[in-house]
Amino acid sequence: MAAFRRALEVGAHMIELDVQLTRDDAVVVLHDDTLERTTTGLGPIGALTLARVRELDAGSWFGPAFRDERVPTLDEVLAAIPLPVNVELKPVGPVAAPLAARALAVVEAAGALERVVFSSFDGAAIEALRAASRDALVGVLWSSDPVPMGIAFGRRVGARALHLRKDVATAAAISAAADAGLETRVWTVNAQDEFARLGAAGAAGIFTDYPERFLQTVPTR
Repeated sequence: MAAFRRALEVGAHMIELDVQLTRDDAVVVLHDDTLERTTTGLGPIGALTLARVRELDAGSWFGPAFRDERVPTLDEVLAAIPLPVNVELKPVGPVAAPLAARALAVVEAAGALERVVFSSFDGAAIEALRAASRDALVGVLWSSDPVPMGIAFGRRVGARALHLRKDVATAAAISAAADAGLETRVWTVNAQDEFARLGAAGAAGIFTDYPERFLQTVPTR
């Protein structure tokens, strides 16, 4: 939550987060497949209940000032941060459809469907999401060549955007996505020369660890 609040403070246009399910099907925000790198827990988050997850320290690994930071639920983030949100569905094990359904339910209950973009590397999760909602916004997450396969998948699931790794975000790929009606957002961009190249190529946005580096060079939204 400290990172999301900081993004809001510096003027970021959007935040990105990953969601997984706890053992009792709560939708929580966690990047890694397992808990040990960023919390005081061990193993997959799906092995723990939400009550147990709430006991974990998720901030000390980053610095003493963040001690006692907790793993937030998706609904807590949506309530606290009014920005648009990219919600990456990150199913661990055979939970793609349940994760998609639960995340969608949380977003709808929060009245946030119009400001959330769902993405995933797991095609089954995106397909399950689209089957459950015609209105959900989808960004296809794609990391390798051939990019046309990602574009084709995006068209099949009615995506609005293609989220490309910077290595494959060429001007040709961005142009092809635009021809298919998909805007391109690129990850993870932390250097000014990369930012300039992608802007010139027509990218609609970037994912970055340092939004404050670029906010003075893009139009206010």
